[in-house]
Amino acid sequence: MEIKDRILNHAQTLFMRNGIKSVSMDDIAADMGMSKKTLYKWFENKDQIVLAGMTQHLNKAQCECSTVAGHATNAVEEMLTIAQWADQQFSGIHPSIFHDLKKYHPAAWELFGAHKNNFILEQITKNLRRGMAEGLFRPDLDVEVLARLSLAQIELAFDPVLYPPAQFAPVRVNRVFDEHFLLGVATLKGHKLINELRHVTEAE
Repeated sequence: MEIKDRILNHAQTLFMRNGIKSVSMDDIAADMGMSKKTLYKWFENKDQIVLAGMTQHLNKAQCECSTVAGHATNAVEEMLTIAQWADQQFSGIHPSIFHDLKKYHPAAWELFGAHKNNFILEQITKNLRRGMAEGLFRPDLDVEVLARLSLAQIELAFDPVLYPPAQFAPVRVNRVFDEHFLLGVATLKGHKLINELRHVTEAE
């Protein structure tokens, strides 16, 4: 692996574990057993590392998300599988990630916003329309409103005021959001499939 990629991967691990603000260039160099001179040869400052890391992460996430969605046999399975994939993405993420990006790294935050408002929104919209066509989601859904509601939940799970990290892990909150959303849009046929896929026995 090239040195530049190793730096990005290592830095992302530190950011996810400790938050972005609390990790310095010195920390990255020390944790890698690398001299600061070598680190600065590849990146002038932490902001460049954050932006490059975000670009790398989003490209990978889009490929993985598209692959997961493409293998699903129906909209319910797609949403459940994507939710499981998202849980893996969110597990171990420091609660301050979104706050740090927004406040200290505007270019990376803007990149994430574009990813969210374009790619993710499109995936949610396509999934809802697919479910409606399959008879698994209610035919009267306001797709544009609901897609944006689902989108807003991503950052909401990391809101430290609404869900203090000491009490609410983002993965836990996001899981509840996903379940609530899916059950809310599903038809009776969809509910039966959800229970089947989740191995849940529910009284009529």
